[in-house]
Amino acid sequence: MLTSDAQTPSPGGGLPLVAAADLQDHLMVASHDLERLQRLLEDAGEALMGHFYGASNQMNVLRDEAPKVNLDLAPIQEAMQSLAGAITALQFQDMATQLIAHTQRRLRNCADRIARDAMGDDEDGEAIVEDAPMRPNPVTQDEMDAGSIDLF
Repeated sequence: MLTSDAQTPSPGGGLPLVAAADLQDHLMVASHDLERLQRLLEDAGEALMGHFYGASNQMNVLRDEAPKVNLDLAPIQEAMQSLAGAITALQFQDMATQLIAHTQRRLRNCADRIARDAMGDDEDGEAIVEDAPMRPNPVTQDEMDAGSIDLF
């Protein structure tokens, strides 16, 4: 059951103050969770990229040495193609990062608007509301094929 304060409308006549503050807190927690997710994706992407490039460099050495020892180049070429495909798939990290940042800006805008509308302007006379993203979606891709990724 809500307290009487939770049911008291804000000065502007919108959400009750306690409900607005609670909703704003939830939006900010979601925004912080997305920020942590973004850092995890960036770290994993960097680590994977480093390992893939290291493996690719070693495959190049093997390819260059193969004729000297009569080694079949076909398996090396197949491995190189697989590595190239894996590196292309890492573009997922870039798309995911863009979507997370976009969603964070939307959540922040909602939290700021709730605070402004429920609690009024700050002590300086104007509440700061971060602008919402202009575009509804920063990434138009919903699948990944080599050469089909749109990066912004």
